[in-house]
Amino acid sequence: MAFDSDILIVGGGLNGPALALALAQGGLSVTVIDALPKDTRAEDRFDGRSYALALASTRLLQAIGLWNEVHARSQPILEIVASDGRAGEGPAPFFLDFHHGEIEEGPMGYMLEDRYLRRAFLDAMAADPRITTLSEETVVAQAPDATGVTVTLASGKTLRGRVLVGCDGRRSGTAMRAGIRRTGWDYGQTALVCAIAHEKPHNGAAHQFFMPEGPLAILPLPGNRSSIVWSETHANAAAIEAIDAEGYLAALRPRFGDFMGEIALEGDRFSYPLNLTIANAFVAPRVALLGDAAHGVHPIAGQGLNLGLRDVGALAETLVGARRRGEDIGAIDVLERYQVWRRFDTAVMAIGTDAFNRLFSNDNPVLRMGRDLGMGVVNALPGLRRRFIREAAGLTGDLPRLMTGRPL
Repeated sequence: MAFDSDILIVGGGLNGPALALALAQGGLSVTVIDALPKDTRAEDRFDGRSYALALASTRLLQAIGLWNEVHARSQPILEIVASDGRAGEGPAPFFLDFHHGEIEEGPMGYMLEDRYLRRAFLDAMAADPRITTLSEETVVAQAPDATGVTVTLASGKTLRGRVLVGCDGRRSGTAMRAGIRRTGWDYGQTALVCAIAHEKPHNGAAHQFFMPEGPLAILPLPGNRSSIVWSETHANAAAIEAIDAEGYLAALRPRFGDFMGEIALEGDRFSYPLNLTIANAFVAPRVALLGDAAHGVHPIAGQGLNLGLRDVGALAETLVGARRRGEDIGAIDVLERYQVWRRFDTAVMAIGTDAFNRLFSNDNPVLRMGRDLGMGVVNALPGLRRRFIREAAGLTGDLPRLMTGRPL
């Protein structure tokens, strides 16, 4: 049977386009099936959404030809400060302070607004003849067989490829249709996401303030602006989300503090419930899962998109390598190489973020004392601090070629 493309990707967010560009670079043809209209993806207004890209993730973007297009719009992360405390009381005396000068590679990462990254992906995919994008289409059925996989779209159209990749989020329809179950639980927290303008400069510092209800991340954007990821209990978050902008800021100020002067909202406000959800398998016959479709973790370490881009690098390297060796790229033994590569790293990150959130999202005095002393010890040991900095920059572990900046 004829193939429409070598690879069919479900999901046009960020991981799907990144994978499409990486695979096209390796000589494979790709169709991206996106449920949203192209005009929605291409909107250029600032809506408040931004991403913390680890240094290794920016190297992947460089390797697939994207980083030069967005670098000028980014904000280097030069310092990470983590502290414990309560709203209105300021930070505890013990804290972590990681500075990019302790590693040789430069900034630990970069902040980049969603609008710039999305538009760069759209432009790059449109310019590559090996990539076809179908907007406003959804998959309603998928049927793998010995040589490929056929998908049926809501419009009635069918497509055939050698591999189907699910980049369709935590409630992945691709995973469900493949019979892949999930393991996870709700954290009883909701993340409130927005951007703020502030009076004083942030100097490239990212702050993580651990409070009993959940962490508050303050992440630097270009200019006197920062991205906020603010975790609260479901009940608190619902009440805060329901009030007007001035009430929202009144709730944020005692948590944020006054170290950057007066603050004001910029762009839209968003919220989403926090949970852990890990696919019990990352592959099935002719199917692979990537990004949130494979693993959704707590944002406490800001690693969601970075984990997805590691998946991109690993799957692209696996499929392109198999193709060059003359293998059937959709064979289950080929896909399982990707699964083996990514399962351990995912498990470590899931366990780590889960444990960290449970340790810090409470007001137990014994745990507070222990964790504060622990941060003080780490901060006092240069070797251990350097190791944590390299972890935050994404420079450890079994990295795919693209995450080191090398093309496939």
